[in-house]
Amino acid sequence: MKNYKNFILFWLSQSVSQLGSAMTGFALILWTYEQSGSAMSVSLMSFCNYVPYILVSLFAGTFVDRHSKKAIMLISDSIAALCTLAVLVLSVGDHLAVWNIYAVNAVIGFMNAFQQPASSVAVGKMVPKEKLSNVSGMNSFSSNLVTVLNPVIAAFVYSFGGLKLVLLIDICSFLFAFFVLLFAIHISEEYGADKKDSVLSGTKAGFKFLKKEKGLLFIMLTLAMINFFSRVTYENILSPMLLSRSGSSVTLGIVNAVMGIGGIVGGIIVSAGKGSKNNIKMIYFSAAISFFFGDLLMAVGRNPIMWSLAAIAASLPISFIMAGQNVIMYDKVPEEMQGRVFSARNAIQFSTIPIGILLGGFLADYVFEPFMRSDNPVSNVLSIIVGSGRGSGMAVMFLCTGVCGTVVSVLSYKNKEIQKLK
Repeated sequence: MKNYKNFILFWLSQSVSQLGSAMTGFALILWTYEQSGSAMSVSLMSFCNYVPYILVSLFAGTFVDRHSKKAIMLISDSIAALCTLAVLVLSVGDHLAVWNIYAVNAVIGFMNAFQQPASSVAVGKMVPKEKLSNVSGMNSFSSNLVTVLNPVIAAFVYSFGGLKLVLLIDICSFLFAFFVLLFAIHISEEYGADKKDSVLSGTKAGFKFLKKEKGLLFIMLTLAMINFFSRVTYENILSPMLLSRSGSSVTLGIVNAVMGIGGIVGGIIVSAGKGSKNNIKMIYFSAAISFFFGDLLMAVGRNPIMWSLAAIAASLPISFIMAGQNVIMYDKVPEEMQGRVFSARNAIQFSTIPIGILLGGFLADYVFEPFMRSDNPVSNVLSIIVGSGRGSGMAVMFLCTGVCGTVVSVLSYKNKEIQKLK
């Protein structure tokens, strides 16, 4: 029997754990940048996390479908916590190196490939269908609240007690979530894959299902394109652009906080609402609004007010995108197939993220910034729109992703296979 209160406890405990993990991630960025002085070293941290996550997601779904979701989450989280403990031990012994962070991120990415689809399936087993949209909003609310709080808390703790104290807090948050999940959360278990099936056969089954459900496959492919355009700019470029154009870390902090608040507001609206009758429109209209008003305003903005308005416009619609897709997925995918299909979704939709991360940094440093410093007629025209000086090349990148992302969102909405899912 599905128990919504059971999910509430699960959601609260996992949110605490996510805050601890996010604090560690932020502190490791600070530590790595202090050691290397390189922005690319920070990008490689994300890259090392995403690549194993994407590759393993191709095969993790079969394992998730034929094993206990609760056990998978407990084991995956435990191994990730052991990685944090290893970093703490190395730090205490003054032996921590940047390459250790890359290795740890790779292991965590590997475990997330099992943990996330297991968590998605578990949520479907705990929550009634009519509450799925609300649950997506709650998840968006908590993740954005973590986004707002973790830099502030982590920076304070880091300045007060260093990396070691941040890592210790993360381990405590893991223990809290671990014991709540172990003793207080009940998840009904149904194994949808034959244990005699090979991992490859299960993977093929997931993609075979998507081949029949072409609408779902096209949603994943189009959202992969949307993820690509968003990561080209926001993942790497937003912070250096704002620092370059404003010369103020305070401005960067304000805009990042406002972006998180926008996500929180979106999550509250979605979780409090009754859901949309047209989830396809909710996905792609929200994406178009995010790109058109968010990216374009971020490009032409010259002050914290404009950038903050852009941050709200970019982040608030994301909750609606996630809710629309989740409702469709839970409705169209049988429970016994969800692990394989959710894993396939993760592999498809996130496959473009590491490409976008690396490409964004390269384009900013070697293409757009030098181009905007040249005496080219096109750059002179663009400077009228986005301004000139340091950061103007990155502003042009936001201009490009705003246009491309909006066009992709509108064209995706008109896709015939996607429209059949209405």
